[in-house]
Amino acid sequence: MAMADEGRLIRCPACGTTNRVPAAKLAAGRRPVCGRCKAPLPVDAAPVEVTDATFGPEVERSPLPVVVDLWAEWCGPCRAMAPVLDQLAAELSGRVRFAKLNVDENPATASRFQVRSIPTLLVMKNGREVDRIVGAQPKTAIAQRLQRLIA
Repeated sequence: MAMADEGRLIRCPACGTTNRVPAAKLAAGRRPVCGRCKAPLPVDAAPVEVTDATFGPEVERSPLPVVVDLWAEWCGPCRAMAPVLDQLAAELSGRVRFAKLNVDENPATASRFQVRSIPTLLVMKNGREVDRIVGAQPKTAIAQRLQRLIA
């Protein structure tokens, strides 16, 4: 049985522990809790909002690969990409994590990664950038780029 079939890895927002949650329990509608602190675990597949302060724990220390959408409220192509990324987040839930970082509100992270254009997707694995997708792209193109992460 493959790891993706066994369940999802979910990081506890309260204590930071990574929990493996069996897919069967999620499919049955059960609400998982952290094995360490017993806090409820988030099971939605929507992208998580990150900031300069939370980028390290949420992205760089994630047990899963993370796609970080660097965007701004005023950016039309960024807003057009949001539904595509929401769909991919739902489809790849448990295998790839999605995060959103507003570059206007979090300039330190955007500067650190030398982001010059938005939308930019940073593909992170084990705390390191492994790919970068710049500009609005179709869902199929993004999914193809992500396949090597989860293959």
